[in-house]
Amino acid sequence: MKFKADEIASVIQKEIERFETQIDVREVGRVIEVGDGIAQVYGLSGVMSGEMLEFPNGVKGLAFNLEENSVGVIILGDYLKIREGDEVRGTGKLLQTPVGDAVLGRVLDPLGNPLDGRGPVVTNEFRFVESDAPGVADRQPVTEALQTGLKAIDAMTPIGRGQRELIIGDRKTGKTQIAVDTIINQKGKGVKCFYVAVGQKDSTVAGIVETLRKHDAMDYTTVIVAGASSPAPLQYIAPYAGTAMAEYFTYKGEHALIVYDDLSKQAVAYRQLSLLMRRPPGREAYPGDVFYCHSRLLERSAKLSDDLGGGSLTSLPIVETQEGEVSAYIPTNVISITDGQIYLQPDLFFRGQRPAMNVGISVSRVGGSAQIPAMKQVAGGLRLDLAAFRELEAFAQLGSDLDAATQARLDRGYRMNRLLIQGVCQPLDEIDQIFVIYAGTKGFLDDVALDDVQLWESEFLSWLRANKAELWERLKASKQKLGPDETAAIEATLTEFNDDVFFKNFASRSAS
Repeated sequence: MKFKADEIASVIQKEIERFETQIDVREVGRVIEVGDGIAQVYGLSGVMSGEMLEFPNGVKGLAFNLEENSVGVIILGDYLKIREGDEVRGTGKLLQTPVGDAVLGRVLDPLGNPLDGRGPVVTNEFRFVESDAPGVADRQPVTEALQTGLKAIDAMTPIGRGQRELIIGDRKTGKTQIAVDTIINQKGKGVKCFYVAVGQKDSTVAGIVETLRKHDAMDYTTVIVAGASSPAPLQYIAPYAGTAMAEYFTYKGEHALIVYDDLSKQAVAYRQLSLLMRRPPGREAYPGDVFYCHSRLLERSAKLSDDLGGGSLTSLPIVETQEGEVSAYIPTNVISITDGQIYLQPDLFFRGQRPAMNVGISVSRVGGSAQIPAMKQVAGGLRLDLAAFRELEAFAQLGSDLDAATQARLDRGYRMNRLLIQGVCQPLDEIDQIFVIYAGTKGFLDDVALDDVQLWESEFLSWLRANKAELWERLKASKQKLGPDETAAIEATLTEFNDDVFFKNFASRSAS
């Protein structure tokens, strides 16, 4: 067999041209123990805290505990695919998640993997899951309203863009519904919404997604799911991943809203990981840094300064209480971090008061600065009036005879409570709210039968849009404090509706 020297020379020449002197240097360790969503790895002496690690079969992990002889790793995926002795590689990168317009309208897991069957998220932009919160100089005061569309909240516990308002209460008291209504109410207002479901049933999340899709809210909403069947590591990082996706728009000068449903389940997942890593337990077996776990998350919500574009990230964290125990460890932690709370009371919920907000405990620390001036003017005394009504109601239950003035105050309070009841997925525009609350506080419903209050409201709002569109648009355009002319116009409108429409057409169902 003869060899041709020119062929051998050409092959050698090609090999020399393709030869690369670059050496692939990676730090490699071995799994020495695995189970319950965590792994102990030996050999990664130079790994960073929070570094992303690669296991075989494409499973990712996160360096969680840096110990003297090993590294504790939380596994972000199916830990049953990992065996003792498997090779683990350090990537030199911190955990990232895809961001950008491509994530809007999608249902994703915390790593950006699609759960909606619509193919992968196509984007070249990523953000670190963990990032520093804006400093004091990078923020500005919260002054711009973020309307929820719920009369009780917008009137008495207003939420501003850049605020953190806690929704707290027992299970099945309507916490998630408030968040969903708020997302639906952002339609057409330029706010990108993110709903993070932590530890929720998959059927519950599917129902929420369907509700958002039915009301055309999925066009500007991303749902991040780490459900009840997801491993604890994914439940732990889900709020951080959702915040990273929302921050992308915030730092572009846009406005974003994020809902964490709920942080008590994230704290349980973090406790599970910490105890498996043999971190010392503290109160209620939570690790000592569970407060930092939530504070570094919620501090990322802010109204940025004009130098950074003036964008905002508003957060609505949800915390579940047990038997109304607001003084438990996680509720008190989150209450101390946030800018106010909406407390939902079970007995109010079962009495049909929806949203079942306890006016006495609920508060917004941003206050009226996050309200439009007209709403602040109309609803300024509503909280005190309702608090006085609750005291009067308790006194009246003793059965003593009441004078006419006291009975009139009670009757108005009952009607005001009935007026604040709102159906699910029926957010109201702020101008509609101003008309309705003005009517209740100024006595225009005093002659309406209690059972007809909601009928009055629906008929009035339909009539208002049809017959007083010019006044409605004028108030919508200005949003300023109501002057004498506007106040007179509103009173004339309410009087006209009562006299010429409601009591004529619905007299049989109304009390004179």
